Amino acid sequence: MTQRIEQPGVRPLATAGPGRPVRLHVFTGVVVFVALGAALAGFLIPGRPVLADPLSAPGAAGLAAGLAAAGQFARLRFRLGRGTVSVSWAEAAFILGYALAPPGWLPAATLVGTAGAWFLISWLGEHRPRIEILHLAASLTLGATGATLVTTAIAGSPAGPTSLRLQIGLAAGALTYLAITLGLAVTTLRLHQDQPTGRLVARVLHAKLPMLAGNVLVGLLGLFALVHEPWWLLAGPPACWLLRRTYRYHLREADERRTWQAFAAATAALAGKDEEAVADAGLRGALDVFGARRVELEVIRADGSRHSYAEDGPGPLVDASGLAGPVITRSMIVQGDPVGELTVWFADPTLPVTREELAVSAFGDALAGALRDSAARRQVAELSTRAFHDARHDALTGLLNRTALLAAGDRLLRSVDRDRHVALLLLDLDNFREVNGTLGNRAGDDVLRTVAERIVDLTRDHEIVARLGDDEFAVLVPNVVALADSGALRDGPAPLPQALRRAREMVDQLAAPMEVAGVRLVVESSVGVAVNRAGGSDTAELTRRAALALADAKRQRQGVATYDSTHDASNTDHLALLAELRDALAVRDQIVLALQPAVDLATSAPTGVEALTRWQHPRRGLVPPGEFIRAIEDSELVAPFTRYVLDLSLAAARDWTAQGFDLPVSVNVSARSLLDPTFPAQVADLLRRHRMPAGRLVLEITESVAISEQEIVDEVLGSLREMGVQLSVDDFGTGYSSFSILTRVPVEELKIDRSFVDEMIESPVAAAVIKASVELGERLGVRVVAEGIETVEQRTALIEMGCTFAQGYHFCKPMPAGRIVSALRQLSGTATTARIVPFRADDAV
Repeated sequence: MTQRIEQPGVRPLATAGPGRPVRLHVFTGVVVFVALGAALAGFLIPGRPVLADPLSAPGAAGLAAGLAAAGQFARLRFRLGRGTVSVSWAEAAFILGYALAPPGWLPAATLVGTAGAWFLISWLGEHRPRIEILHLAASLTLGATGATLVTTAIAGSPAGPTSLRLQIGLAAGALTYLAITLGLAVTTLRLHQDQPTGRLVARVLHAKLPMLAGNVLVGLLGLFALVHEPWWLLAGPPACWLLRRTYRYHLREADERRTWQAFAAATAALAGKDEEAVADAGLRGALDVFGARRVELEVIRADGSRHSYAEDGPGPLVDASGLAGPVITRSMIVQGDPVGELTVWFADPTLPVTREELAVSAFGDALAGALRDSAARRQVAELSTRAFHDARHDALTGLLNRTALLAAGDRLLRSVDRDRHVALLLLDLDNFREVNGTLGNRAGDDVLRTVAERIVDLTRDHEIVARLGDDEFAVLVPNVVALADSGALRDGPAPLPQALRRAREMVDQLAAPMEVAGVRLVVESSVGVAVNRAGGSDTAELTRRAALALADAKRQRQGVATYDSTHDASNTDHLALLAELRDALAVRDQIVLALQPAVDLATSAPTGVEALTRWQHPRRGLVPPGEFIRAIEDSELVAPFTRYVLDLSLAAARDWTAQGFDLPVSVNVSARSLLDPTFPAQVADLLRRHRMPAGRLVLEITESVAISEQEIVDEVLGSLREMGVQLSVDDFGTGYSSFSILTRVPVEELKIDRSFVDEMIESPVAAAVIKASVELGERLGVRVVAEGIETVEQRTALIEMGCTFAQGYHFCKPMPAGRIVSALRQLSGTATTARIVPFRADDAV
């Protein structure tokens, strides 16, 4: 904890803020003027001193002035709001002065005595401004004047010193004295600060009434002693000292009770608010608790920034002489972390600071805790808001996500006319994986952000844009109006022309060139369009239909396609197919192998066997590989299916190895399998189970591997190579990626795509590709296998080009695993005679 205290008198008037209100100065001037008049007019009051006149009138008046001055020196002070009130022995001084001096001289004596006392008090260190001293002296003079008139009127003149009428008159005069000075003090405080009059009167009376009773008692006892036994006056000072201590305790107890009540109310007002509300409550509470003229609060936020708040009470920071009360600054710290700084400007220049230091420190601790709590609540609220936002928005583009689209879309559909046509446009980027594979994920993210911005720019009011995942976006159009020439569609399911025009416009705009990572790109897209009446479907159904349309657009390579209800059945079949595939992998009698040997072109001797898969469905019959392989690669079945096929293939290889044929088995591997870092470990486990050397397994890689995540794929392929597994590039020559893979991973085999073999007799270009591939294989030291050989003419041409290995129906059709050993024996037998005789097995399939 750090505190800084500035003592009174250090703040100059030039920086003190606004001066006293004009009305306060006017009121003070009126009081002083009236008091001067009362002091002069007092000489007209008839009467002589109550006691025998041992002194001259001026001497007695001087003694009365001395009593008035002594009553002020022995005063007690207490804080009232942002000001202070002095409680003095003025009534006792009045009673004794009335007994010693002529009544007409008392107003002037009071004016001279109190003014002199306050000037001396100011000179000794309290630094009271002259205008305030004149105001105090004038107020007491008016009180003495009123008290003199009331006492004289009741007691009569002359009055006996022991008469009951005199004692009643003196008591009534003391009450009058109190009433006048109280009224003037309350009026002054009311002009000085904004507090209710009733509250001010109640608090002054609470402090003054006990001392008034003591004042009257001391005055009357002093009068009694003067009349009967002057030596009893020696007991007056100790008695007055005891009474003063009692009064001080009473005032201090009341002031502390008020302070802590205000403290409790102020700290209670700090709870459960944000920073601005806590600061405002803290400033107002400090003004009330400390009776301060100004409070400043500097808050240090969690990010290190600082924010200042300030609140001024009524009245200036300094008095008319340019002096101010003490300034206490308290650094607020919670658990070692700085929270801020609290500065309080006190109103009273004579205020002792010891107790106020403790109070400011305690209030600062409470305020610091409230500020820390408000910061914690703000952070929780921000986290909650951010979590709610993140749960509904895509982190990369800021668009709504799928969940938010469905919720917002359904609300929108419920808010429009049920017969209004709505459309959902589902957009997907074509070949987006190539961007990630070639330029990296960061560039891919830049492309997605740019695409999102372009889509948003193309949308209109009340349309909803969302990113559903990866490179897929959706636009919900809540108002699709049929074009003028589409009247024939009014009775149909939906007015499509406008939605199609919007979709084509989107495709065209997204195809505009963009620059990413220093490369100028053109990103093409496909859009599926689904249109329906707002009351006819929800957003989820529209999205499903748009997805079917998008699949048509991508399959037909036409950019934009609309929903066709006939596709629903095929989509249902697709889902059922995946479920049935899962069952087929469990029973192990539906997914079977069809094995096809690869041979030496010159001798027809077998050089290896490729494992192909077939699905013998119990209800559908033989399902072509093209129908179920694609479904597997787009699902989570790809990993178990690959392990299943590898297991069957290695089991078949073990069987023909046991029959003396040391030939490898080739298995096609999906690109998704090579994105699995655990794939090499799975292969190693299968090789151990079947006790097969790694070199007997050839994994055929399709060209799609090259556009996948290169780092992961290369790591997986490298691990397989280290194990001894052979690698083959399938469909070689059909794309740039085949050549790309050769520069990254060493392979043992290239398989020329059958499309070149089919055309090489008629097409010199196809023949040139094969020739170049053979020469490349020779330079790299790898096998080159031509696929799809069906005629002797093709075989002869390949031999002339230098190709040594081949595979195709000319030699052997794919056959069940149970027939492969006999086929290998027959091929080996024909090879011994070096005859070019194709094998025709009766049981080939």
